[in-house]
Amino acid sequence: MRMLVAKVFGFACAGAVAGTTMPAHQSFDMASAMLHETRHINVYVPPVYDTTKTMRFPVLYMPDGGMQEDFPHVATDLDTAIRAGQVRPMIVIGIENTERRRDMTGPTDVASDRKIAPHVGGSAAFRAFIASELMPEVRRRYRTNGHTAIVGESLAGLFVVETFLLQPDLFDTYVALSPSLWWNDQSLLKSTPARLKAWPASHRKTLYFATSGDDDIANAGEALATALSAHEPHQVRWFYVPRPDLQHSNIYVRASPEIFRKLFPAQSSFATP
Repeated sequence: MRMLVAKVFGFACAGAVAGTTMPAHQSFDMASAMLHETRHINVYVPPVYDTTKTMRFPVLYMPDGGMQEDFPHVATDLDTAIRAGQVRPMIVIGIENTERRRDMTGPTDVASDRKIAPHVGGSAAFRAFIASELMPEVRRRYRTNGHTAIVGESLAGLFVVETFLLQPDLFDTYVALSPSLWWNDQSLLKSTPARLKAWPASHRKTLYFATSGDDDIANAGEALATALSAHEPHQVRWFYVPRPDLQHSNIYVRASPEIFRKLFPAQSSFATP
């Protein structure tokens, strides 16, 4: 079910918002057999979590989830909206980076892509870490209700779109801001029609993607929207929102409050079209 169409793309590294006042939060470390390293996880739980001992909550996962990355502004946005009754109470799981460009990218045949970092092409392992290690640990530690979402910007937005296409059952809602679809000569974008044609009818999902005014591949958003419009899976609702008024460097901070209120309104479920 197509909901909205628009345009624009790029690449940048996430960063914390200066002066952001964090709501109360928790953290834990976990050793990953998939990634062969220990990962630091930041956690926000909604205000009602400790006062309602039986209530269970949806979970929003976010790459770039360190305290010097995007976790502070996302947790603050949601805490403000939840307290105002505008967004349903949810848990936020922030995954702090170790090698961001490794984890957020798939393999590439483009030499210039491989120059951006010592290691690239690790998205499959990172996704396996989330699915097989992190999600079970979150379910063990917190009262979750089975509904999940993921949000990411730039290369993390690329990871979000890749996960939507390659492993759609992993999350219910996918939010990609200014995703770096230029990676590997737009190979993910080029594979989209075939993947959508083969989409299982049971996958009931939401995809929201937005682009900024200075993204460097202006046609990528339209191409993804065109593929979705032509091969729209029955159980998928999607939104394509161009934001020419925003920049690649600020789209996450500026756009996410409105997006969260739109996609996760109070009393809603992530899985509800």
